[in-house]
Amino acid sequence: MEGISERAYATHSGLSRGALQKARKTGRLVLFADGSINAAASDARRIAMTDPDQQMRSKGGFGGGSSGEASAVSGPGDSTSYLKARTALTVYQAQERQLSIQKKKGVLVDRARAETLVFRLARQERDVWVTWPTRVAALMAAQMSAEIEKASGVPVTIETAILQRALESHVREQLTALADLRVSLA
Repeated sequence: MEGISERAYATHSGLSRGALQKARKTGRLVLFADGSINAAASDARRIAMTDPDQQMRSKGGFGGGSSGEASAVSGPGDSTSYLKARTALTVYQAQERQLSIQKKKGVLVDRARAETLVFRLARQERDVWVTWPTRVAALMAAQMSAEIEKASGVPVTIETAILQRALESHVREQLTALADLRVSLA
């Protein structure tokens, strides 16, 4: 017998006999003509053909094998870096899918579009308030004159221009105070 038996190789590699038989079927073991296993060549072939992530899982995570086996899993450098990168990629892809679903459902909106709409609404609201004193000053002056005349019995005239200027002054003060408000969509 040139090499070692399956049982001896299972002990050598730390794999179960079932995993070893699967490796034999998939061609990850190097066999001698008599059917025995070439341990050194089989180790190299298994490392080359097996995903480092899968190797770590088969050994029970980060601390499953000896230090020599762990460094052979991903070559030079830290064996956990591959797993961390793969985990980060998986998390990123899941977040990307979740955002895509939320956009399709209408839960998310385009930030630039939302800011444009808020700005347009604020401008329209400001324009309405700026023109409001001009539209209502004459009506308010007439109503106030009628109320004062009814209460006192003396005819009173309230100048529309004076009332309009007073209303414009107060509206501008209010709009100036509102201009300090900032909408943050961050």
